[in-house]
Amino acid sequence: MMSLNRAQLIGNLTRDPELRTTPSGQSVVNFGVATNRAFTDREGKKQEQTEFHNVVAWGKLADIISQYLTKGRKVFVEGRLQTREWEGQDGSKRRTTEIVAESMIMLGGAGGGSTNLSAAAAGSTPFSSSPTEPTGAAPVSEHIEEIQVEDIPF
Repeated sequence: MMSLNRAQLIGNLTRDPELRTTPSGQSVVNFGVATNRAFTDREGKKQEQTEFHNVVAWGKLADIISQYLTKGRKVFVEGRLQTREWEGQDGSKRRTTEIVAESMIMLGGAGGGSTNLSAAAAGSTPFSSSPTEPTGAAPVSEHIEEIQVEDIPF
């Protein structure tokens, strides 16, 4: 039986990325992305709907995101959906679904144009990471070169 868990977004950051480090030394960043959908309702009026997505990235990708992305920046993010559960301070069960980013392309560069950094330092693939789960387990596969900040072409 085959299954697929893949999410792709193009949107704008709703807040600056928040970088943290796990006790094992692994970088993790959280940020939000807003996407818009335009449609015509039954009365023929144009409508717009905004969705807000929580995104998390691990490792080198987390470091790059925290260094180069800021609130308002347009970005392409690709990853998988993951649902986490925890107990709130009031004892109630909480649940959230977020996108675990596995690759990212920065869009809408400083000059108003689009800056596609998918070829920078990692051959022809976007910035990506082999995310390590919070348990500190080893990455599933490490098939790209490590991206050096000096190699980013801007």
